[in-house]
Amino acid sequence: MSSRRVVITGIGMVSPLGADVKTSWDAMLEGKSGISRITSFDVAEHSVKIGGQVPKFDISSYIPPKESKRMDDFIRLGLIAGIQAVDDSEIDLPRVNLKRVGVSIGSGIGGINTIEACHDIVVNKGPTRASPFFVPSSIINMVSGHLSIKYGFQGPNLATSTACTTGLHNIGLSARLIMHGDADVMVAGGAEKATCPTTMAGFAAMRALSVRNEDPVRASRPWDRDRDGFVLSDGAGALVLEEYEHAKKRGAKIYCELIGFGMSADADHMTSPSHDGSGAADAMRNALNDAKTNSDEVHYINAHGTSTALGDLAETVAIKSTFGSHASALLVSSTKSMHGHALGAAGAIEAIVTVCAIQDQVAPPTINLENPSDGCDLDYVPGKAKETLIDVAMSNSFGFGGTNGALVLKKIA
Repeated sequence: MSSRRVVITGIGMVSPLGADVKTSWDAMLEGKSGISRITSFDVAEHSVKIGGQVPKFDISSYIPPKESKRMDDFIRLGLIAGIQAVDDSEIDLPRVNLKRVGVSIGSGIGGINTIEACHDIVVNKGPTRASPFFVPSSIINMVSGHLSIKYGFQGPNLATSTACTTGLHNIGLSARLIMHGDADVMVAGGAEKATCPTTMAGFAAMRALSVRNEDPVRASRPWDRDRDGFVLSDGAGALVLEEYEHAKKRGAKIYCELIGFGMSADADHMTSPSHDGSGAADAMRNALNDAKTNSDEVHYINAHGTSTALGDLAETVAIKSTFGSHASALLVSSTKSMHGHALGAAGAIEAIVTVCAIQDQVAPPTINLENPSDGCDLDYVPGKAKETLIDVAMSNSFGFGGTNGALVLKKIA
């Protein structure tokens, strides 16, 4: 696309496995599950009672309590992940042109908790009791807004929302902004706090969620014949993307290079993937073409792998279609087996997982994969992490509405 290269110089994550990247990543390498019974609201009458909740930690070390009260939970999580990423990048803000630094952090469903609460107030106490902070505490672009205000970032300020592909799309589109010269640095990712009564009830009504309520740690089981749906979770991920020469000039540590980004649409169904995986395959091929990389150069794929009957099989078919005979040599894993499906945050969390896989030269496992279902016959790294050569890796995200995305990341020599 352009001679301007994009590298990753900072990462931040809040997940059901921990309140930072290291804690979350270490837990994944150990094959731990972050899934448990929901405690943030009464699930007694809900058919699904499990999810991935972020463990409690001191939010005030990131956000002053007075400001935090005026934010939905998804904004808090996204802002914290963004702060972690900026801190990790060690960028010297006084020496950077802030008009060339932007933010693009989205959400799949936004401030649903705040919407629920305000609705209850309006219905039970009347419209005059609605909070003046309701709108700015619930709209999707406010993670980007708060982060830019905090640091004075005056570059592009965006928040793409594309269901479960949100996080990945924000990363890929931010890379394009840098490549095309609209910014030198972008903080990109996604945030979600969807384990609430309305969202849980809605997904349960679709029969999309696992009902393995008595065995939550084994509920998310991508590609296993006994999988019965995905596990909804919360979290956020943010990455600092930076133009290569800009990063090199300031002596930044560079995790890896983002060399390819691909998108596509199934144009088939509102919620189900195309049965032949053709849309997902198009996104992967587009990413490889953008990266100018042959399919046999890829060593690892962090799959979308949601633990749904149709989705897992369709992604497997898509990988085989895209990679041909090389598919059998690939390591493919789904860390959703451990942290669940964080909707709009998933693509960002999993892009960071892919960065860590390249950094540490290890493929994280797919836990709970005991009996692969028919047609699911790739190397899904079952049970245990695997140390291996990873020079080039791919991360996939697919979402409702048939929206697909793939990233290609490469180790910096």
